[in-house]
Amino acid sequence: MSDGGPPDGWEAHERRMWEAYRRGEWCEDVSVVRAEVLRWLLVAAPRPVRGRLARLRLRGVHITGVLDLAEAVVQGAIRLRSCRFDEAPCFDGGQFSVLELTDCALPGLTAVGARVGQECEIVGCAVDGTLDLRSLSVGTCLLLDRSTVDAPEDQAAIDAQSLAVEEDFSAAQLDCRGPIYLNSSRVQDALGFRGARIRGDRAYLQAPELTVGGGLYLDRGFANDGGINLYGASIGGSLHLEDSTLTGAGEGRGEPALQLLCAAVGGDIQAGQGLVVRGCVDLRDTTVRGTVVLKRARLHHPAGTALKAERLHVGGNFNCRDGFVAQGTVDLRDARVGGSVLFEGAELTGHAGPALRGNGVEVGAEFHCCDGLTAHGRISLSSITVRGRLCFEGALFDVPGGEHALVCRRSTAAELVLNPRQVPVGIVHLSHTRVSVLRDDPATWPRSLLLEGIVYDSTHPTLPGHQRLPWLDRDPTGFAPQPYEQLAANYQRHGRDADARAILLAKQRRMRSTLAWPARAWSLLQDVTVGYGYRPLRAVWLLTAFFAVGTALFARWPPTPVGEGTPRAFQPAVYTLDLLLPVIDFGQERAFSARGAMQWAVVVLVSAGWILATTAAAGANRVLRRA
Repeated sequence: MSDGGPPDGWEAHERRMWEAYRRGEWCEDVSVVRAEVLRWLLVAAPRPVRGRLARLRLRGVHITGVLDLAEAVVQGAIRLRSCRFDEAPCFDGGQFSVLELTDCALPGLTAVGARVGQECEIVGCAVDGTLDLRSLSVGTCLLLDRSTVDAPEDQAAIDAQSLAVEEDFSAAQLDCRGPIYLNSSRVQDALGFRGARIRGDRAYLQAPELTVGGGLYLDRGFANDGGINLYGASIGGSLHLEDSTLTGAGEGRGEPALQLLCAAVGGDIQAGQGLVVRGCVDLRDTTVRGTVVLKRARLHHPAGTALKAERLHVGGNFNCRDGFVAQGTVDLRDARVGGSVLFEGAELTGHAGPALRGNGVEVGAEFHCCDGLTAHGRISLSSITVRGRLCFEGALFDVPGGEHALVCRRSTAAELVLNPRQVPVGIVHLSHTRVSVLRDDPATWPRSLLLEGIVYDSTHPTLPGHQRLPWLDRDPTGFAPQPYEQLAANYQRHGRDADARAILLAKQRRMRSTLAWPARAWSLLQDVTVGYGYRPLRAVWLLTAFFAVGTALFARWPPTPVGEGTPRAFQPAVYTLDLLLPVIDFGQERAFSARGAMQWAVVVLVSAGWILATTAAAGANRVLRRA
């Protein structure tokens, strides 16, 4: 430190500033000061007045020339308020204790590699150029609140790559025209852009590999005219996006409005009320330890996918309830959600694809697409696993006939509730799905329903078998036997054997239309005679009728004995039984032979016996195989 007075040649007002520095007082009666004077004062600082702390405190000063403090070591605080710079100050590589610029006007600022031991504040300033803060290190807080940065064309507004802040970084109400770069930066506590506005054709926030120990706040009116890139970011707290507006730059090229790929969020993603996104939100391969809240958010990307969340891992709930609107596909393929997935009251519209694509999702609790969900487009949930309830109660599937409204094949859930608000006109595909409980309502059964391979333990409501049959007959691809067998097994499991037999009989009758005509004739014969083995008393009554008719005929017109010797006594009833029962021989058929027209009666009885015996055996074999 200098022990003498100010250098010769200093003007009176500059000497007053020198004295104010030694006393640590505000210097407000100086209108213009040369930048070289400030540099001398800070680099060759005079000793403070005893009992005072030396520091530079200027208010309302016009600073001419370039304030060049590159690689300088400044001990005292620098506080400049309402000052105006002709040239952009340079703090590159310098070491400072406190650096404060409040309500200042300057054509830019560079502090590349600088070290600020305590706070660094650029608050309420009007910067007509670039804030170059690359590799800046701040010991406590970095504040850019209420500042306005207007960068020249093809230049960054704020370049803070590899920034290191030991406490908070706040840029609340920042108005920035041009891109912001925070690549590989580190903020120990919270990072906030609350109420900030990033405007212009190149208005994007680039922060890949950003590390934030606390929360990241892009809320309270935050607006971005370009994309936000948080690829590989690590956020220790929560990401807040409430009441913000995000617009994707180069939307036609697929650049997202928010890119949070391969990131880690230690808290929640609070992106609910007031969030409006024009473009794609990309959360692929990201891990969120808390909850993702998108309720009442509005996503607009009708040309493609509004929300990309493939392989997203969420520890809590994935909440898209209460007025969530997505114009474009919501894609949750292969996501893992520890809590519930909630779409109650949401409106999903898939213009160029499905409204909701969740193939391969694993949900630890419940998957709710109910209570007012409206889907303008297909809901595709193939190969999902839901440990709780998969619910579509009160949902609306707005899909034309002939197209798939719901695809939920090869999936597993503890309970499936399929009770939509209106009868689905499109196809509902539940093939090879396994659930414990299936709940539906006959009043809202889909017009087209694929049930091949479905497995369930019980159905609610528990309807009589004949009332469930129309539910099985809605497969647009034609007859499939497995759904009938599954429903029959369900009735058998609950002790309702009569309903099970009715379902299996209906299966055989509907399968008949798929057979060639010889097999169809044989099937019809089995139906008429023994009901495919499920109506065995029919064969008994037919045999009884043939027995009575045959006995009466042969009693009236008995056959003649055959062979020599004393003829056996003729028994009409035994003779008739000999004809009707092909595997039993009472000796009457060999001892007597009918003549004339009675030969036709023998033919009829023998044929009826063989047919009834064969069909009865076939039916019994079918029943025994099922047992």
